[in-house]
Amino acid sequence: MAKTPIPDVPPEAAGPGGLLSENIMHFGRVLRRAGLPIGPGQVLAALNAVEAVGLGSRVDFYWTLYSVFVNRRDQRDLFDQAFHIFWRNPDILERMMQIMLPDAGGAQQSAEDAEEISRRLAEALNPNQDGGDDNEEGEEEITFDATLTWSAGEVLGDKDFEKMSSEEIRDALDAIRRMRLPIMEVPTRRFRAHPSGGRIDMRRSLRAALRSGSDYIPLMKRKRRTRHPPLVIICDISGSMERYSRMMLHFMHAITNDRDRVHTFLFGTRLTNVTRYLRYKDVDAALERVGEAVVDWSGGTRIGHSVHEFNQNWSRRVLTQGAVTVLISDGLDRDEGTGLALEMERLHKSCRRLIWLNPLLRYEGFEPKSVGIRAILPHVDEFRTIHNLDSMRDLTRVLGAETPRNMESMARWRSAAA
Repeated sequence: MAKTPIPDVPPEAAGPGGLLSENIMHFGRVLRRAGLPIGPGQVLAALNAVEAVGLGSRVDFYWTLYSVFVNRRDQRDLFDQAFHIFWRNPDILERMMQIMLPDAGGAQQSAEDAEEISRRLAEALNPNQDGGDDNEEGEEEITFDATLTWSAGEVLGDKDFEKMSSEEIRDALDAIRRMRLPIMEVPTRRFRAHPSGGRIDMRRSLRAALRSGSDYIPLMKRKRRTRHPPLVIICDISGSMERYSRMMLHFMHAITNDRDRVHTFLFGTRLTNVTRYLRYKDVDAALERVGEAVVDWSGGTRIGHSVHEFNQNWSRRVLTQGAVTVLISDGLDRDEGTGLALEMERLHKSCRRLIWLNPLLRYEGFEPKSVGIRAILPHVDEFRTIHNLDSMRDLTRVLGAETPRNMESMARWRSAAA
C-alpha cells in the first residue's frame, strides 16, 4: 500500500502537448532500471488501462498503474516511491532533497523526515551521463551521486541480489565471472598404469615377461582412474526467482567455460536445455541465445511437470557416472506439488548427490509450509540458500567436496517437512 498521499497528476506531467503515453513509457523504463520486470507488454497494458479508466481520479490513476506494474509484495515500496517522485509530488521531492542535500546547520530534521530513498530508484531516475551542463538535471544528478553511492566493496559479499543497485550488480557479475569450481574427482571403474598402484596388472606383467625373455615375471601395477563427475543444473526462471536466476545464469556460464560435462536446464512452465548456448565464450552472446531459446521467462512454475520431463527425456543422457545435480528453485509450485514427490524421488535415485538451492532460506523465520517445499525436502542431500555472493562462493566449496557437510541440518529440515 502507498505510504504517502497519492498526488494529483498535474497537466504538465503529461508532457508537451499532453503526451501522457510518452511519460507512462518513460515511467516504465524507470521501474525497469530500478529492477522491476517490466517490458513492452506491460507498458502497452498500462496505456490501455489508463485509457479505459481515465484521469478523472488521482486514486484511479495510481492504482491503475499499480495493478499493471506490480505483481509481487516486495515491489510495492519501490513502485510507491517511484510514482510519487516521477509524477512530481512536491512533498516527497522536498523530503528527498532534504535527505540528499548537505545540512546547513539551521535545519532540524526528525527521524521520520529522513525517509530512505531506494538507491536503485535514484540510479534509475538519474542514470550516469557524461556532461558539463549547468542545468537543473545536471545539478540533481551530482547530488544523487554524492549522496547515494556509499556502498563499500567489502559488504558486497553478504548483500542480497534483490537489494543491489545497478553498479553493485555489475561488480557482483565481475566477481562471479572470476569464480572457479574446485575439481572433485571420484574413482571410476577403469584403471591406468601406475608404478605405485595397489593392484597387479597381469596382462602387462605377462607381456613384459615375454618381451624380456627372463626367468622372472616383472610385476606391473595399476590404479583406478579418477574423473570429476558431471554437473547438472536445473534452474527455476519463474517470476518469483527472476533476479536470482539471472545472477545464477552468469554463474552457470562461468562454470560451463571452466570445466567440461556441465549440463544446464531452465524451467518455468516447461523445461529448456540451454547447455550449448552457455558454452559460448562471450557471456553476452550466450545469454542472448538463452533468451531466444527460453519462452517462459518470469511466468508461472510447474516444478513437478518440469522434473518429470527431465526424468523422462534427459535423465539417462546426462546423469551418468555419478552426476551431481543442483536444483535452484523457491519450491513454490503452481500445480500444488502434483506428482512432485514421485519425480523428486526418481531424480534423487538417479544421481550421486542432489543439492537444493532456495533463496527463501535466507529468512530466519523460514519454515517448509508450502506443498512443493514439503514434497522436495525428503529427497535432497543438501539444502542451502543462494541469495548473495557469499552463498555462491559457499556453493563452489560444497560442489568441490565429495560428501555432504550438513547432515544434522538436513535431518532437522526433513523432520520439519514430515
